[in-house]
Amino acid sequence: MAIHFGRREFATLLGAAATWPLVAHAQPERVRRIGVLMNVAAADPEGQAQVAAFLQALQQLGWSEDRNVRIDIRWGENDVERDRKYATELLALAPDVILASGTLSVAALRRVTRTSPIVFAGVSDPVGAGFVDTLARPGGNVTGFMIFEYSLSGKWLELLKEIAPRLMRAAVLRDSANPAGIAQFGAVQAVAQSLGVELRPVDTSVAGEIERAIASFARAANGGMIVTPSASVSAHHDLIVMLAARYNLPAVYSSRPMVIGGGLICYGPDIADQFRQAAGYVDRILKGEKPADLPVQAPNKYELVINMKTARALGLDLSAQLLARANEVIE
Repeated sequence: MAIHFGRREFATLLGAAATWPLVAHAQPERVRRIGVLMNVAAADPEGQAQVAAFLQALQQLGWSEDRNVRIDIRWGENDVERDRKYATELLALAPDVILASGTLSVAALRRVTRTSPIVFAGVSDPVGAGFVDTLARPGGNVTGFMIFEYSLSGKWLELLKEIAPRLMRAAVLRDSANPAGIAQFGAVQAVAQSLGVELRPVDTSVAGEIERAIASFARAANGGMIVTPSASVSAHHDLIVMLAARYNLPAVYSSRPMVIGGGLICYGPDIADQFRQAAGYVDRILKGEKPADLPVQAPNKYELVINMKTARALGLDLSAQLLARANEVIE
């Protein structure tokens, strides 16, 4: 059956149709929600820089808090119970995707969800921790940017030997309960014999044990330390730097904050760069991709930072070649 419009009705419809694109254009853009669970304190300058890098990269991808996204941030302070509490809080806000910093944060989130998309930065061993099936095919609701490849651990010992050529013994500080801590020690062991260095593992879970172990280790000469990354190391970083100074031990760290705080030297990935890259994964997930299909990536940008004040206090004469390789020299 044909439907006929009179001249007046047709004019009315034509006028309404002319406004349709304008009405559609005026519709407010859907606001998406991003949760962020950091593994440090809110006052931590490196943590603030990492979040700033993430937010800046998000903005460059078209996501703005005053227009189309809301971001909820919680600071776990390397505390398991605090992480669990904030993980539950963030999930209750029904985020579209969550950014998680460090192994503890991801573990806390995985306790409360196996479906909400999670993008991590700064995780040592996502496969060993059970977060993903494989690096190439994560397979679940989690993907992101791992903190380093295990071959890096051997480079820490090579660097320590370069700094202190007479070195014969090295204490390796690591979290023995963390699968990454076991693998890191194994990677250091793989190069220790060829460098003529005897290793001694030191667990970092309890402050008193760290003090006793380092005091005992320092009784013999020609020693140094390798401080591997973990939540427990971050929690005790001031103590570890202080003990290295007290016992005149050259030490290699994996992160810049410990060198800023008085440590001798660090070599490790640029974590702020990982947060910039994480924004790209968050953007892709918000646009419909799944974490299971986004491969876990190893770092592609490393930094060498040297604290010359600490080097002088230890009586070390660092070579011009080493200083030239440094991304940053702190005077």
